[in-house]
Amino acid sequence: MQIITEVALLRATVKAWRQAGLTVAFVPTMGNLHSGHFKLVDEAKSRADKVIVSIFVNPMQFGANEDLAKYPRTLEADCAGLITHGADAVFTPTPELMYPRGLAAQTAVEVPKIGDQHCGASRPGHFRGVATIVTKLFNLVQPDIALFGKKDYQQLAVIRQFTSDLSFDINIIGIDTERAADGLALSSRNGYLTAEQRAVAPVIYQQLLWLQQQITQGYQDFRMLEQQAKEALSQAGFRPDYLHICDRQNLELATSHDKPLVILLAAYLGNTRLIDNLEV
Repeated sequence: MQIITEVALLRATVKAWRQAGLTVAFVPTMGNLHSGHFKLVDEAKSRADKVIVSIFVNPMQFGANEDLAKYPRTLEADCAGLITHGADAVFTPTPELMYPRGLAAQTAVEVPKIGDQHCGASRPGHFRGVATIVTKLFNLVQPDIALFGKKDYQQLAVIRQFTSDLSFDINIIGIDTERAADGLALSSRNGYLTAEQRAVAPVIYQQLLWLQQQITQGYQDFRMLEQQAKEALSQAGFRPDYLHICDRQNLELATSHDKPLVILLAAYLGNTRLIDNLEV
C-alpha cells in the first residue's frame, strides 16, 4: 500500500491507474479507523479495481468549542488495518497542504437547506467544512465511486446534493451503519465514553427501534413520538440535542403523508455527542 502525502504523487498514482484502464474507489475518513471504516474499504474493493483512502482530521468542520485538538489520531494503526483490508493507497495530507492560505481565506462550498437543519443547526459551519474538504478531495482523486457510511446520514445527503449540483461524475454509495453487538453505532467518539456511559449508550438505538416500531404500526403523531423518545433518553442520562422524524428525500420534518422516512438523532452523554439514525 502506498502512503501518499503530496498532491503531485496522488495525481500521478491515479493517472497511472487510469491509463491502465482501472476503476477507482475512494473512501474519505478522519482516521481512528474501526470496523465500520474497514467495511467501506471491503465494499470498495468489491466495486472497483483500485481503492484509495484519505485520512485527514479536517479543521474546517470543527466548531470553536469542539474536540479538534483531542480528536484521536492513530495513523500507524490505521495504515496497518488498511493494509490488512487491501487498500491500494492512503492519502494523508496536512492542514497546510489542504488549506495553504488558511481557513479564513479558503474558498468554501455551501449546501443550503439540506445542510442547515439538524446537525447543521446545532453545529453552524460544520457542513460547510465537510462539503469543502470533500469537494477538494474529489477534485484531487477524481474517483469513479465514493463510499460513505449511513451513520452520518445528513452528511451523506449533503454530499449527494453537492455532487449533483456541482456535476461531479462520481457515484456516491451509502453503506449501512456498522454496530456493536449491543446496537451502538460504531464511532471514533465512542472512545470518549467512560465504562458507565458505554453501558448506557445503546439506549439510543433502543429508542430508534421503538420509534420505528411505532411508525410501522401506524402511529402518525410524529411530534408526540419525538417528545416521548427524547424524554426516555433524558431519563436514561442523555442530553438530547435533536430527535427528528424526517422525509428521507429532503430531511425536512415529516408529516403523516411523507414516506419513506428516516429518524435522525443526536444526544450528549456526558461531554460526548453521539449521533445515530434509522430508516423507516
